[in-house]
Amino acid sequence: MTSLTDLGVARIRDGVRDGAFAAREVAEAFIAAIEQARALNAFTVETPEHALAAADAADAARGSGDLKPLSGVPLGIKDLFATKGVQTTAGSRILADFRPTYESTVSGNLLAAGAGMLGKLNMDEFAMGSSNETSAWGPVLSPWRRSDGGNVPLTPGGSSGGSASAVAARLAPGVTGTDTGGSIRQPAAFTGITGIKPTYGRCSRWGMVAFASSLDQAGPMARNVRDCAIMLQAMAGFDPKDSTSLDLPVPDWEAAVSSDVRGKRIGIPKEYRIDGVPAEIDRVWEHGIALLRDAGAEIVEVSLPHTKYALPTYYIIAPAEASSNLARYDGVRYGRRVQPEQAKGPGALTDMYEATRAAGFGAEVKRRIMIGTYVLSAGFYDAYFNQAQKVRALIARDFDRAWESCDLLLTPTAPSAAFALGEKSADPIAMYLNDVFAVPASLAGLPAISVPAGLDDQGLPLGLQLVGRALDEQGVLNAALALEERVGFTARPEAWW
Repeated sequence: MTSLTDLGVARIRDGVRDGAFAAREVAEAFIAAIEQARALNAFTVETPEHALAAADAADAARGSGDLKPLSGVPLGIKDLFATKGVQTTAGSRILADFRPTYESTVSGNLLAAGAGMLGKLNMDEFAMGSSNETSAWGPVLSPWRRSDGGNVPLTPGGSSGGSASAVAARLAPGVTGTDTGGSIRQPAAFTGITGIKPTYGRCSRWGMVAFASSLDQAGPMARNVRDCAIMLQAMAGFDPKDSTSLDLPVPDWEAAVSSDVRGKRIGIPKEYRIDGVPAEIDRVWEHGIALLRDAGAEIVEVSLPHTKYALPTYYIIAPAEASSNLARYDGVRYGRRVQPEQAKGPGALTDMYEATRAAGFGAEVKRRIMIGTYVLSAGFYDAYFNQAQKVRALIARDFDRAWESCDLLLTPTAPSAAFALGEKSADPIAMYLNDVFAVPASLAGLPAISVPAGLDDQGLPLGLQLVGRALDEQGVLNAALALEERVGFTARPEAWW
């Protein structure tokens, strides 16, 4: 018999609706799984009472025939989303005691659709990281282990590492993530799950703790493509409280999802063939190309000539926006305050600012604030920030030109499989290179999905990324489903926790 925790979003939703099992049974099964897997450190806060209350409401609604789209489905919420009355820290000590009096639009949409909340998921501090090692609450562990028997703890990716680990370890059927430069797609690839970043503006950023406002975008992470489509449909929609929210109807992505890609043109960007990438990445990529060709798609080579400038452009723009956004954490209005005992006189306020930020922010956040402040300073604004914005426009133009000859792009998601905790933390540049394949789509605001595509030589998951035109989530989902069906990825980590 299949365990309830092995079921995904669609199967739980349909099972509750059909009476195959009670929503409370589902919630209790996931709550028990979370309790047994605390060694993974995936959750910062557990909210079993919330999940059970939503489950009881779903069971009652089934009797009256008043079920909602996600009734009976318990979800995990990344700790970047404000949750009313529930601790929201963004992985930072500076927000350790913050309990919002409001609900983020995305989490509110999911709850309004009938979902329950299992808890808040651990993450890199303020979403700044690629390994979930910068969290103030300690690193999240991947449920995967290398097959060499060394048992070295691995990263689940970042910043949505807690989200990815929870889905891969069967602690939640689906979760929310956020993607600024790959933070949904890279963790999905590292843990053998599926995650989609929609077009910038599809999901409201209201109530989502800001990192880089022109890049941040919420999206779902789940077991498969259909589950992501279901969740995204509930999460998306126009929000007048967010000035970047797109005032467009939300398509029925689940109803229209199809693996028929006959006649679609799949572009293979030549600039993504990078020296030094392990041969197994190229092998999985070539296999994905062959599978889509066999499915009836036309494979074409395309060029994105400004790709090589994407990472430096991102690491100017994102820190600059972070420097501005994080200025609000000053110890005055909310969050942690550290008041030096000797602080008196005209400099007391500045001393309090400095002490609060020194104690509240971690090393990576401080690094990015300093970089951002530098590139925004009077002497360097034109030389760095303005130039980066111009290159960003060129990167977006590259994609526009590519769409003249193709409908979608297929690339690796990340340049390697999951690496060991601590392996790259002393080298920020090596860590930043994890985003090399994901950042361009973020800079252009395009929808992109990662699907599991195979295992490396150590038995760890590898992902492939599909990128589409702005607002073509349907095309991205359809091609991803075609790949998912043909890859037939069924590997899962063996429980060691």
